[in-house]
Amino acid sequence: MINNPFQNAMKQLDNAAGIINLDKDIHEVLKSPDRVVTVSIPVRMDSGEVKVFQGFRSQYNNALGVYKGGIRYHPGVNIDEVKALSFWMAIKCAVVNIAMGGAKGGVIVNPKELSEGEIERLSRGYVQKIWRLIGSDKDVPAPDVYTTPQIMAWMRDEYEKLAGYPDPGVITGKPLGQGGSEGRSFSTAQGGVYCVEELVKKMNWKPEGTTIAIQGFGNAGSHMAKILHKSGYKIVAVSDSKGGVYNKDGIDPEKAEKLKNDGGRLGCYCVGSVCNVEEMKTDGPCRAIDNHEILELDVDILIPAALENVITAENVDRVKAKAIVELANGPTTPEADVILKEKGIVAVPDVLSNAGGVTGSYFEWEQNVKNEHWTEAEVLEKLEKMMREAFDNVWETKEKYGIDMRTAAFVVAVERIAKNIKT
Repeated sequence: MINNPFQNAMKQLDNAAGIINLDKDIHEVLKSPDRVVTVSIPVRMDSGEVKVFQGFRSQYNNALGVYKGGIRYHPGVNIDEVKALSFWMAIKCAVVNIAMGGAKGGVIVNPKELSEGEIERLSRGYVQKIWRLIGSDKDVPAPDVYTTPQIMAWMRDEYEKLAGYPDPGVITGKPLGQGGSEGRSFSTAQGGVYCVEELVKKMNWKPEGTTIAIQGFGNAGSHMAKILHKSGYKIVAVSDSKGGVYNKDGIDPEKAEKLKNDGGRLGCYCVGSVCNVEEMKTDGPCRAIDNHEILELDVDILIPAALENVITAENVDRVKAKAIVELANGPTTPEADVILKEKGIVAVPDVLSNAGGVTGSYFEWEQNVKNEHWTEAEVLEKLEKMMREAFDNVWETKEKYGIDMRTAAFVVAVERIAKNIKT
């Protein structure tokens, strides 16, 4: 059975509401997004024909501030996914206590099948359909799956043409030269690293003895692997959409990334040298694995950094990690959450552990609306303070109510949002 992400999100809301006896009227308000827009985007393809793409924008709740959320280009985009992601964004902003609400956008497309010109025309076409709903004082989109700083630059340019005035804060995740923020490209990963560090302290572990497996080697996953490796943690497995690699003696993510870029496949150190996946022996310390196997490795920390719904009721019994730190959005289903708690596996939820991305976006937006530019050091100092405080708040709430960390994060967030909702 395919999990409906929005139904999953609502189960998480209900769990938190029950813990704090949330006012029933506020609970009812939070069950639905404020607005969901479906648009048709006609694009002139390079062949000369016109192809129509379907897009969405869900603005879930702005009780704490302007709507905020990424735009993803993916063939699997659907309205329930976009609604769920916009709800989780509202929760995420509230967990880290930034003055923003939740939104999300998406277009049903495989961008790998489009030329650069077609992607630009699609991006501008999407903005043409939603521009009246966005702006630095209304709703601030950002990059997400398969969208880039260049796409954000096209979207900002199109918005400003239509609006008739400059508004650099309308979009975050822009290139540095166009109002982007220092450190934004790796802020999701860096925020996750702060959560790993806080978790390791709580568990009384040492970095050098902590083994980590990371499913997903895109922007967030690869940056997190490299930062953790440099901090002394032992990365023993990484994977991407084509497969992965495991080495009980440890992997250098920089080497793995170079092999991937050179040959399209991940690699690692193998008996003192670099080897490709094709050359690995199943009986050696270094071997090829797939995206299912990586979830079942006997490691201290598992980091799902790819897509949602990868840890489910069907495979959770085979998860051997002592802890999970979610860098992807919604990688664990509610049914799996219950079993993780029964097994004593600590799961640091996405709405906390990947909130470094939206926090970095918030910093970019704040710099834009104030016409300021902060150094990378300033950005990271602010990010570290907010992420560590957020982790401590969620951990304390977990201990207070005797609940898992996801429910604790939702309790923290829902309480903050509820204070600002007028019914």
